Amino acid sequence: MGILGVPGAEMSLAKVAQAARPGWDHGRPPGVDAGLEETYYYEPPTVTWSYAAHAAILEVDIELGHVRIDKYAIAHDCGVVVNPMLVEGQIVGGTAQGIGGALLEEFAYDSEGQLLTGSFMDYMLPTACEIPVMQIIHQHSPSPGNPFGVKGVGEGGPIAPPVVIANGVGDALRSFKAEFNRTPVKPQQVVQAVRSA
Repeated sequence: MGILGVPGAEMSLAKVAQAARPGWDHGRPPGVDAGLEETYYYEPPTVTWSYAAHAAILEVDIELGHVRIDKYAIAHDCGVVVNPMLVEGQIVGGTAQGIGGALLEEFAYDSEGQLLTGSFMDYMLPTACEIPVMQIIHQHSPSPGNPFGVKGVGEGGPIAPPVVIANGVGDALRSFKAEFNRTPVKPQQVVQAVRSA
């Protein structure tokens, strides 16, 4: 190990390690404490975003207003996939969150502004019954914005499902001219849209 720009000023890594540790034979100059520390921060020139496209095939029961997701596919690009299991967990978990927002989760208030969904007795969360098996297709286009070629991974999951599902329900009910511009798409909204037509 040498000092940059000072030829001949060299020291082995073993000597550096010896000088960094405490003890009587450390070999440091007087007044220099034990320890070896270096801090470095990498600041990328720009942020990187993941990309995803979601598609769903769903069935709508027009009498009960129930929406069942039969198939769900995701094409996702987070650049270089460093840990495939972690990436898929982020995608599936985020998509489950998005499905909850599309069909179940809602902050409801009474006329006095009192929150009516303040506990899990009233606030609906998706369970394994509402979450379909997801087909995930990884696209690999490395980001030029950092040396690892990675992009974000968590953004694509929760953002797309509300749009995909609301549009899918609208498409299933196109003969009734139903349109859903607000989530969650609740069973009573589906039944009302059918009855109104």
